[in-house]
Amino acid sequence: MSVKAGLPPIAGADARLFVLGSLPGDASLSARQYYAHPTNQFWRLLGGAIDEPLHQMRYEQRLESLASRRIGLWDVIASAARRGSLDQAIRLAQHNQIEHLLGDFPDVRAIAFNGATAAAAGRKLIGTPPPGVTLIDLPSSSAANTRPFAEKAAAWARLGAFAER
Repeated sequence: MSVKAGLPPIAGADARLFVLGSLPGDASLSARQYYAHPTNQFWRLLGGAIDEPLHQMRYEQRLESLASRRIGLWDVIASAARRGSLDQAIRLAQHNQIEHLLGDFPDVRAIAFNGATAAAAGRKLIGTPPPGVTLIDLPSSSAANTRPFAEKAAAWARLGAFAER
């Protein structure tokens, strides 16, 4: 089983909202792009929440749109041993310094966790957030999460309140 290292954070210094995943899957690591697997619903879900057609844009345009909306991306896990791309296969996880996120990005008002694995580890690392910062657990955008898309989209819609207009 190989050790896989994640991607660097993508965020402007003025980020208000961070969406944290667990560890990018093999397609994302190979492409060096967040949520690169074509069946992952991330770009549709986040785009719906902020009313932007992110899934129809090129990757660079997606990142520009997120920057203009003050949204950052990162992962809770920096590296781990994992066969394949499923969170259930993650072993020997080394975490990113998520606890420093609030100090490094003082404008953050919300941290959203994409899936149960990210939420469990991220909440443990952050602890009790300071006043004015909301932690949001989201259903995973992975196609392995078989919840109906409409149900996922309803949960992800909360993020729109934290994105710059």
